[in-house]
Parts: sequence; C-alpha cells; structure tokens
Amino acid sequence: MKLLVTGGAGFIGSNFVRYWLREHPDDQIINLDKLTYAGNPANLEGLSPNHQLIRHDICEPGLDEWMAGSDFVFHFAAESHVDRSIESAGEFMRTNVLGTQQLLESARRNKVARFIHVSTDEVYGALGTEGEFTEQTPLSPNSPYGASKAASDLVARSYFQTYRLPVIITRACNNYGPYQYPEKFIPLMTTNALESSALPVYGQGAQVREWIYVEDHCRALEMAARHGRPGEVYNIGSGERFTNLEVVHAILGLLGRPAGLIQYVTDRPGHDFRYALDSGKARRELEWQPASSWEAGLRRTIDWYRANSAWVENVRNPEFRKYLAGMYGSRERIEEHP
Repeated sequence: MKLLVTGGAGFIGSNFVRYWLREHPDDQIINLDKLTYAGNPANLEGLSPNHQLIRHDICEPGLDEWMAGSDFVFHFAAESHVDRSIESAGEFMRTNVLGTQQLLESARRNKVARFIHVSTDEVYGALGTEGEFTEQTPLSPNSPYGASKAASDLVARSYFQTYRLPVIITRACNNYGPYQYPEKFIPLMTTNALESSALPVYGQGAQVREWIYVEDHCRALEMAARHGRPGEVYNIGSGERFTNLEVVHAILGLLGRPAGLIQYVTDRPGHDFRYALDSGKARRELEWQPASSWEAGLRRTIDWYRANSAWVENVRNPEFRKYLAGMYGSRERIEEHP
C-alpha cells in the first residue's frame, strides 16, 4: 500500500508515520512537508527506506507527482498555533484553506481510495461548564486558526458532496506526546520546568481541555481510513479533561519542581473556555478506543523530553527563545493567583 502524508515532519504527522511503519513495515509513505519552524526532519530519524520525506508546499503546483498511485491520503499539514494565528492570520488561511483545496483537487484527479482530513475540536468554538461537542454541533470558531480549520473542513466536505471524493473528516481533542514543538502547552510547560524557567499560565488557568495521547489518535486515524464512512465526521477524544492549571501542577509534580515557577499572565484574546468531545460515534463505527490513560501518557511524554535533551536544545534555539520572550514577556503579570 502507498500512503501520501502531508505535514509528516510535524508533531502528530511524524508520530503517525512512525506508528504506521511500525504496524505496516512493507507499506510505502511519501511525506510532503514544507519544513516550517515546526517541521523537523529530526522527528523522522531512523525510519526505513519505505519512507521518503519531500520538501514541498501544498499550496504550490506539483502535487500530482507525489499523489499518483496513493491509496490513502492523511492530511496533517497545517499552521496550528492559536497564538501565532492571532498575531498573523494570513499564512493560516493560505496553508489551511487554499492548501487543503489544492490537495483535495489532486486527490480527485488521482482517484485516491480514502482522503483523511485531520481537523480539530477548535472548529466548534467554546462550551460553558457543561455539555459536549458532537459531530452535529454547528461550527463556530473563535480564533483565526479555528476559522481556517473550519473553512478547510467545509472545503473537504464539498469535495465529497460535489465530486464524491471519499473524504473522511476527523476532529481530535488536544494531543500530547513526543516530538511536539515546545510552543504548545504541555511541551512548553515541561521544557521550561526542566530548566527551572517560569511557566506562563494565561489568566487563572481555568480553561478546560480534553487530552489524548498522540499514538491513540494515530490508531484512530488508521481505523477511520479502514472503517470510516466517506462524507462523515468523527470526533476523536479521550474523555480526560483538565484545567490548564491542573495540567501544570501534574507536570511540576512528575518533575519534582516547585509551584512557585508558575507565572500568571494576562489572557490572550478570544481564549475559549472549555472543550469536550463526544467520541461515541468513533468508538462504535471505527472499532476504536484510547489505550493510554492520562497519567501513563503524561509520564511517558515527560520522560521522553527529559531523555531527549539534544532534541529539546535544538528546537529551543535562540529564535524560539526570542519568540517566547515576545509572546509572554510583553504580557502583564498577575502577581497573585486570582
């Protein structure tokens, strides 16, 4: 079998490539990645010759060369950091919307058997203190990132409705695990704590997120390709939900670092309060359920960052530290927890 994977040098994409080749070592994977700041070839070291990494922007011509003969397409490529989308939304619209359309068009021309469009729970917007998002929840994104992913979902849906391209859309909760670029919450808190730097927490840290270990998500994506119904949406979640502050305390506890490292800063604009997914449809139709508990997954994640100091040092380079200082250093500090 031949797979085309986009964004496979990023966090979820590289974990998916590793997962797939471990489970299906004879399959071939063409991995297209623009290799932006978050696309790291080091995430793919040690893979078999059946994997080929190609530097390519999905918004640019030439996709057919790599698409031809593909059985499954797994589309991870996206600009994905909410904070960056607030500062500069244009690249999010270009890559996430136009890039997705270009990829879908190439898949249509090449008659792929399954196109898995990997999306996010952020397309639904925010919940109050109760309830869960279902696949029928109206799309109501609150950040430029969420809006760009919602738009790409609708483009993907249109290619099924109009052209009968066998598209399946998955919407996952927050992922965590190895190889995640440390601008994201768990690796940022972990790597800052490892060097005893301040851990910046927005507002009161009361926002609630649902967390899934990345390999559980990867298995769900395989099940979506094999058992999912074209044209359908599947929520992929774990049911394990915590406030941001609870996550930070869990990380500090596993690392043996003091709570005094927490630094409360003014919240970002439009920060969604709570996400929670109803994943019953995926569990029923895809014959899937998560295997990793929150406690075990978080411990494995922290152990990985602690054991891979060279990888951490390479990505937490001067450019990253400059970005970090600009993102959090300019925010007003809240001296005491509200």
